[in-house]
Amino acid sequence: MAEVQDEYRAHLETYTSFNKLLLFSVLAILLLLVCMTLGLVGGAPGFALFLGIGGMVALLVAFAVLG
Repeated sequence: MAEVQDEYRAHLETYTSFNKLLLFSVLAILLLLVCMTLGLVGGAPGFALFLGIGGMVALLVAFAVLG
């Protein structure tokens, strides 16, 4: 019975880690698309660059601290 509980705990940890990775990936892609839109269509390439670098750093720090 203890083996089943250990396997379930390991599965749950893997599932949680995968969900965090998926959330980070979706947010990073969304940030990239917003920055591309601002830089190419919106005519604000400097702001888009600043937002992209700052946003990616913020995402990395947030997921490192919370993860």
